[in-house]
Amino acid sequence: MGRFTLPRDIYHGKGCLEELKNLKGKKAILVVGGGSMKRQGFLDKAVNYLKEAGMEVELFEGVEPDPSVETVMRGAEAMRKFEPDWIISMGGGSPIDAAKAMWAFYEYPDVTFEELCIPFNFPELRQKAKFCAIPSTSGTATEVTAFSVITNYETGVKYPLADFNITPDVAIVDSELVEGLPAKQVAYTGMDALTHAIEAYVSTLNCAYTDPLAIQAIEMVFDYLPASFRGNMDARAHMHDAQCLAGMAFSNALLGIVHSMAHKTGAAFSTGHITHGCANAMYLPYVIKYNAKDPVAAKRYAEIARKVGLPGASEKALINSLCEKIDDFNVQLNIPKTLKEFGINEDEFKEKIAKISELAVGDACTGSNPRAIEPATMEKLFTCIYYGTEVDF
Repeated sequence: MGRFTLPRDIYHGKGCLEELKNLKGKKAILVVGGGSMKRQGFLDKAVNYLKEAGMEVELFEGVEPDPSVETVMRGAEAMRKFEPDWIISMGGGSPIDAAKAMWAFYEYPDVTFEELCIPFNFPELRQKAKFCAIPSTSGTATEVTAFSVITNYETGVKYPLADFNITPDVAIVDSELVEGLPAKQVAYTGMDALTHAIEAYVSTLNCAYTDPLAIQAIEMVFDYLPASFRGNMDARAHMHDAQCLAGMAFSNALLGIVHSMAHKTGAAFSTGHITHGCANAMYLPYVIKYNAKDPVAAKRYAEIARKVGLPGASEKALINSLCEKIDDFNVQLNIPKTLKEFGINEDEFKEKIAKISELAVGDACTGSNPRAIEPATMEKLFTCIYYGTEVDF
């Protein structure tokens, strides 16, 4: 038996933020990030729409990129004091992910982080509040997914939380919110969306419900990401929809080791944070070559290439075309090809990579990867990514 879960309502199109005034409830807490929504006037708009809906509104501001366990606990505490019946989160993946975790601790103050880290182990939510997510970036698609990523900065590890309970009730996908995105963020979030769609298509849990969404998202990213990066607002609106479709696919088909690797390297090196989308973009072509040694995965990658019109007379040629297309995108988007080029110190890489590889193999996303992997092989794969060498194993 399969399961396919999405928000009950997904509003999309320019200006659909206004739908907030149709929510039914008494109190709403609005969880936001570092201030871009405030600076651009969207926070005031959202507050006013909620007040128009007859709700009392409280703000929880300042969720950091890659939200911490501490921020989640502070937010849950604020919710317990205010007692909202709507949790509304607006911004990039970080405030929405944080708010999802806050929701669990608001409704179940005694639950532990360790319990929530077990996939699909959440207690039954919606005892106190419903959840509405409003993305201001075009990548994570957390507004339609059953996932949240929280970072424990003491250990440097990212925890992907997974449970259909945290799929939002309402998603508002308003392209107006992404018009002011910096080009670098457009690049990283766009490649995150592409990775979501490709990994969902080849995942061991792909199905007839997820495949059309994944392929449509891949086509749209290939069609619109470069123009969106260059500032074309029509292309940017299409990318906002594409990332949401990719999210619908991967929330139900799950992901693979590109994400396992990105989760475990983001905060691992002293030379600086590797932004999630940037990590995905770097790792994706190498992982495709690794996974394509599995005949089922190879067939699926070739299907992607064929469906988006890439050249190739054989399966191998089609897979090479797909990797070349991704490499070309990374060049256009100023994304490095290797971890060395990114600036990771070689000695530190060598010192830490065995432990990182072990953690990556244990990540929640590894289970649905089309080809099995163990820590020693993961280390070999990371080494190829560090130096830019061919994946021939």
